[in-house]
Amino acid sequence: MRGVIWRGHLLIALLVLSAGVAAAGPHDATARHSFDDVDHWSAVFDDPKRDAWQKPDEIVKALGLRPGMAVADLGAGTGYMSRRLSEAVGPRGTVFAVDLEPNLVARLRERAEGERTANVVPVLASRDNPRLPAGGVDLVLVLDTYHHIDDRLRYFRDLSAVLRPGGRVAVIDWHKRPLPVGPDLNHKISREQVTSEMTAAGWALDSEPDVLPYQYLLIFRRK
Repeated sequence: MRGVIWRGHLLIALLVLSAGVAAAGPHDATARHSFDDVDHWSAVFDDPKRDAWQKPDEIVKALGLRPGMAVADLGAGTGYMSRRLSEAVGPRGTVFAVDLEPNLVARLRERAEGERTANVVPVLASRDNPRLPAGGVDLVLVLDTYHHIDDRLRYFRDLSAVLRPGGRVAVIDWHKRPLPVGPDLNHKISREQVTSEMTAAGWALDSEPDVLPYQYLLIFRRK
């Protein structure tokens, strides 16, 4: 998820798929990056030009968030989505801003304090565990992060434990074709592969809002 502007927020590598799902080959490999230079990544993730194609307000609208909900931003990076998610769920809701990099989590806290978004809770995740409360989340947003997750079948099977009844997972990632922004082609995962993997992990595609020019938005519920 690195190109002109993109989020590789959850710093985790690509899955080697289980039997029954297409194995991840050399063209699916994703390079790891160091994210300790927070100022650099803030300039990348929070570039104002990003709004033109990432369309954060349209994403929030498509997610159908309501006041009082708890939403997790899985791979939150520097908090590009935090304020908008915070506004959508309101003061009685919660935004879990999740990342693996301690420096980014510290920046998430600073941003929440600076923006006075008291309902944003930074979370330092483990590589194989988002460290979210069991049964405490209505929606998990996986924005430009899915293709960095190790052992995705297990990860997303286990993720169901953090969701409340009727909870959803929204995956936004790059169409697997040449694009003016985003990562190299061999770091992208097709929409079809995501739906196949999520189905194998026990999820069903619930909706697919068409709001982004370069990415798919897939919303899943438990089968």
